Amino acid sequence: MSTILEGMEDRPFIPTEYVVRLARTPWERAGYHALRREVFCTEQQVFADDDRDATDAVAISIIAACCMAGMPDRVVGAVRIHEAEPGVWRGSRLAVHEGHRKLGRIGAELIRMAVSTAHGFGATQFLAQVQEQNVLFFRRLHWKSLGTITLHGLPHHDMQANLARYPAHGQDQTWLLRPQPRNRQVA
Repeated sequence: MSTILEGMEDRPFIPTEYVVRLARTPWERAGYHALRREVFCTEQQVFADDDRDATDAVAISIIAACCMAGMPDRVVGAVRIHEAEPGVWRGSRLAVHEGHRKLGRIGAELIRMAVSTAHGFGATQFLAQVQEQNVLFFRRLHWKSLGTITLHGLPHHDMQANLARYPAHGQDQTWLLRPQPRNRQVA
């Protein structure tokens, strides 16, 4: 019996279920802002103390939360969307907690929820300003670059989602995930 449990104390807990949904409750909104602050202020140091701006007043907040016993427990992913002009929607502030990035699908599912939600609200175009290191990730998700820009002193790409790949929906919760750690193979 002891051989089965050897090394277990050194393994981090990895949830098996995640839910991606519109932020509904005060704790979800607080976790959403705390995660953004952790990623954009502390980790990346793009902003000094807080990353909130005027867009937050009109944006729809979307979270990914890990679940315990089927219930959302902790916010580990965030993104916001807003209608910049009639039919033109934008996504921004995509963030995934560092300890959950190796699971691979959380960021992609946040993007799917964001674009499909905006599409359901009538988006005819969905755009985002994407940090240079994430451009290939977005291209794999059927986005195209419209050109490069510098934003907050960092290289970004203006990118556009292929709406045909993101069916419109009006759901406020979707994609209960059971992600698996990425296995990277070296050729």
